Amino acid sequence: MAALTVTHLVKRFTGGVIGVDDVSLTVHEGAFTALVGPSGCGKTTMLRMVAGLEEPTSGAVRIGARDVTWLPPRDRDVAMVFQNYALYPHLTVRENIAFPLTVRRTAAVEVTRRVRQAAELLDIDGLLDRKPAQLSGGQRQRAALARAIVREPALFLFDEPLSNLDAQVRAQTRAELVALHKRLGATILYVTHDQVEAMTMAQRVAVMALGRVLQEAPPMALYRDPASLGVARFIGSPSINTVAGRATGTRFEGALSCDTRVAPCADAVLAVRPEHLVLEPAMDAAAAVVTLVEPLGPESLVRVRLQGGEDLVARVAGEAAWRMGDAVGVRVVPGQGLCFRAADGARLA
Repeated sequence: MAALTVTHLVKRFTGGVIGVDDVSLTVHEGAFTALVGPSGCGKTTMLRMVAGLEEPTSGAVRIGARDVTWLPPRDRDVAMVFQNYALYPHLTVRENIAFPLTVRRTAAVEVTRRVRQAAELLDIDGLLDRKPAQLSGGQRQRAALARAIVREPALFLFDEPLSNLDAQVRAQTRAELVALHKRLGATILYVTHDQVEAMTMAQRVAVMALGRVLQEAPPMALYRDPASLGVARFIGSPSINTVAGRATGTRFEGALSCDTRVAPCADAVLAVRPEHLVLEPAMDAAAAVVTLVEPLGPESLVRVRLQGGEDLVARVAGEAAWRMGDAVGVRVVPGQGLCFRAADGARLA
């Protein structure tokens, strides 16, 4: 395995459209880093440049000690797992897994050993003589993973590999990928638009928007301490609540108010996670009306509308005591309000 270092990477397409805009990122040897962001943010374009499938306009890509910026894909020592599995339908699972070794004319004994080892690792050793059409979606994804593993590459690249799986299989495969990473000690760059995948699997997450990395940090650091409003809004489900107002230096004043010690700002945004909103009888807290209650078993989501028209969602334990149309008070758990500058989304110090 080897570290990946991307330095000032830029991709400008015909017509001046910028896909990746001066991105620098390091994935340390043996680390699992996820690139996450909305569709069109540049994450797949960046992955393709790392793989050698797309030429950068400028910048550099290093894998280990080698500068691979202008090397063809076959010379980069990377393995890529795609969203659509990319299995050959006329080959058996065994032949699909062995394919990258076969084209390199690896000795037959070594091919057999690696295929068996990878298949056992992913629990598909009983499926080796089947064709892809005879497999479930999860089994096909395991076959694609096994094909990548047998190459024993310096770097694994994943391009939204779980998007085609149903929810239950996706959750199971997430756990398998995390366990696989620990067993192999692999260096992984993983692209996804699903922030739940990024938060639950990766050791570090880079949030992208408009071709730039907004913030790169461990998952919970992004959740608890976002550097910008864009990161705060993207990370977390349900999305963070936001209310416009002003910061006085000791307090945020708006349709929802709370004590907060940040730099004064006349045009600010208060952001509060759903679990940091408290609902109570409408007395001293901000007045609101319950618009929807979503029971989820161990918790409930209660959606409310403030008198100013702002819609918020609160996460409460167990079954909610509130019903649609109820008048409630809303307040922020002390110390849990995040303040940002409305003009550019920067965090207020």
